[in-house]
Amino acid sequence: MYRRVQFGPGRRITDGIKKIIIISVVVFLIQAISSPAMSRFLIYTFGIVPKDFWSRLHIWQPITYMFLHGNIAHILLNMLALWMFGTELEMIWGKKRFLQYFFITGGGAGLITILFQIHSTIPVIGASGAIYGILLAYGLRFPNREAFVFPIPFPIKMKYFVIIFGVIEFISSLSVGMHDGIAHFTHLSGMLVGYIYLRRIDTYRRYRGYQRSHKTVNIDNTLNKIKERLSVLKDKKSSSKGPKSSDSRSDERKELDKLLNKISQVGYEGLTSEEKKRLLDLSTRLSKKDHPHN
Repeated sequence: MYRRVQFGPGRRITDGIKKIIIISVVVFLIQAISSPAMSRFLIYTFGIVPKDFWSRLHIWQPITYMFLHGNIAHILLNMLALWMFGTELEMIWGKKRFLQYFFITGGGAGLITILFQIHSTIPVIGASGAIYGILLAYGLRFPNREAFVFPIPFPIKMKYFVIIFGVIEFISSLSVGMHDGIAHFTHLSGMLVGYIYLRRIDTYRRYRGYQRSHKTVNIDNTLNKIKERLSVLKDKKSSSKGPKSSDSRSDERKELDKLLNKISQVGYEGLTSEEKKRLLDLSTRLSKKDHPHN
């Protein structure tokens, strides 16, 4: 089973992505209103210039370069891709883990660029390294989802989309390098860092549902207990007397239903640790209210 990626005005912007976009737009506006000399200073000081990183110890560059962009098309495409592919990842991972992944892939791509182009004086700017890392993570998490993504005129599964773009960047990094004004090697590095990171911390396996055996048993037992309690609650609801007992549980039942709906959409592992604790707590409390002597 698969479904197509749904993009549009109704798709909200998560908090972490909102912060990245705001910072990037503010920095871009500063670039836009700066004089040519000041703009050059910003790019060569805060963008990645491998030779300056080593000779002048501009160690901040692997982070700051992500918030600089060359033109309006550059920033629009990057922020659009961040919103399209990053929103659902942040909803599943949470803000902290998503931002960590963003900076690890973007910063890692920058460091690899510096290591392999030690003597280069050509500045590299933009969040594309991190964006390609996010694209990879999205493809691993939702491999069979279909999306209409420019410039491909027909729907394509995300796993093939990621492979196609990875191959394009690999070939481009070997054939044209940066002569077309695009840091293909940095893009490819972002995907590589993302893949290593996801494999290293087992995020890929965890969010695809491949749990270690003892963890799978614990999750299944927890969900089975919740289902049993819910079935009891439904039976009790039909035979409960008086409005008071029903009203006292209504808010908690609504909250529990909301959490269960989220599980049906993103799976149990899509819940945050706080939501998992709350889910078990609510099911226990509601069960005890209907079984006060248990």
